[in-house]
Amino acid sequence: MEEIFGKTEGKPNRELYALLNISPEASTEEIRKAYRQWAQIYHPDKYQASNMKEIATENFQRICEAYEILSDENKRQIYDIYGMEGLKSGLELGVKLNKAEEIKEELERLRRRKELEKLAQVRPSGSIVANLSLPHFLDGDGIMRGMAMASEAQSQLSKGIGIAVGGNLAVTGNAGGGGATVVLRHQISPVASVEYMASAGLRSVIGVQTTRHLSPHSTATAALAMSLQDGSINLSNSWTRQLSETSNGNIQFLLGTDSSIGVGWQKKEEKMSASGEIKFGTSSFGASAHYTHRFSLKSHGRIAGRIGSNALEVEIGGGRKISSFSTVRMLYTVGIQGIFWKFELHRGGQKLIIPVLLSSYINPVFAAGAFVIPTSLYFVLKKFVAKPYYLRREKQKALENTEQTSGQVREARAAAAKAQQLLENVAGRKRNKQMEVDGLVITKAVYGSEKALKKLLESENASDDLASQVIDVTIPLNFLVNDLGQLKLHEGVKKSGIMGFCDPCPGEPKKLLVEYTYHGRNYKVVVDDYDQLLIPQEIHRLSVIMNNQVDYMKGYCFSFSF
Repeated sequence: MEEIFGKTEGKPNRELYALLNISPEASTEEIRKAYRQWAQIYHPDKYQASNMKEIATENFQRICEAYEILSDENKRQIYDIYGMEGLKSGLELGVKLNKAEEIKEELERLRRRKELEKLAQVRPSGSIVANLSLPHFLDGDGIMRGMAMASEAQSQLSKGIGIAVGGNLAVTGNAGGGGATVVLRHQISPVASVEYMASAGLRSVIGVQTTRHLSPHSTATAALAMSLQDGSINLSNSWTRQLSETSNGNIQFLLGTDSSIGVGWQKKEEKMSASGEIKFGTSSFGASAHYTHRFSLKSHGRIAGRIGSNALEVEIGGGRKISSFSTVRMLYTVGIQGIFWKFELHRGGQKLIIPVLLSSYINPVFAAGAFVIPTSLYFVLKKFVAKPYYLRREKQKALENTEQTSGQVREARAAAAKAQQLLENVAGRKRNKQMEVDGLVITKAVYGSEKALKKLLESENASDDLASQVIDVTIPLNFLVNDLGQLKLHEGVKKSGIMGFCDPCPGEPKKLLVEYTYHGRNYKVVVDDYDQLLIPQEIHRLSVIMNNQVDYMKGYCFSFSF
């Protein structure tokens, strides 16, 4: 349902909670208490000057709206799921929906409608493989050795029934062929499904496959397939078992024209993925493994190998994400079939793969050159062409985003400044009270662009460009310090919604930098936009931070010298 109603940066909208500085799990009494606290500051009757009364009225209306929604169980439930858009989208309250159960029914109806819309969608996927040969080209026989294409379209006919229709075509030299396949999948129950398959062409086969979840961590699959050409029958059975949160193993038995047994293992984590398989058959055996490491959100490296009765090769390479949906990859392969370069383009469910045969013979000098030359060329192009281009493009996008949101940011900064103007007196009194008892005093607080804050930490002299990407929030944080000398900003609540804050750089990742004193000592902490902030804490003390850094460097130096 996130697609129906907007959310900020992929996370639920919690602006009203930020406005009252309460947790999304706050009780009714906590909401009422927070409202009373803010109402004392922003009630228009407390101010005589017309400009101050106008500022107070504007912010008091925001406080009242937040309290009205969060203190109403039904409205709060809709807001928690869909934000303000949910309250304005036709989820009517009052006579029609005046009970929590009725709201749940209405939300469920909207979910079902969205599911039906998804069912009507067709999800295509496919691949094109173009085999090129440099030796054939040099001999005058043309560079193309062959081509293969495959495509498939999947769609849900109903909630439990799906269909997939696909086809493939392959051409090698003067020979070629193709086929078509239809798969009908039926979800019998939450733990069991069955698939019926039929294909025509070079391989005319009919078959059935059933899958069942034996436990939360185990799945079994059994399949039966019969060839319509020679009447041969193949039986297969496989089990998959989750070994840990990030890994699983499987074992497969195949009985038929080429009986075999295989054992496999897969592991996938945030920074890496790996897999391996060993397979023994009546006429062949083989083993394969691969390892992929993600250097960043955009780039990765890969190494793979295969060994068996008809294969012996090593593959190494890497790839880079060039857009939200596209990834390019280049791989280098050396084995008994020769030396290859392989270029791949992945976009959504589509793949373009171009293997290029460089040599049918393995010459050590040629093999080394085929690896070193493109690798060196890649790093040269990345450093002097690709990286400058992407930096210019990112800078241009940032400028365009700044121009598009400049008016919005100016209005938000003006509103934040007005809100801080009313908080200033109370914040000053709280600050003075904390100074008298040597308590918690916020000396500096800056909220904004993660990159800008990093540069500010490196240099105290902020340029105009950096200053435009951050906002000083020292006053509102001093105001939020309680009588016990503590400050808490709640987890899961975007900090730009806090009274006196604003978003100075929409679309950019943001952090909050806080410097404070407590019992005569200096502290500093940086937290992410949605993370909890609880101060004071000893771990934030500057001497502790410096000592930890020194201890780390000592340990590093010792291990290095050893």
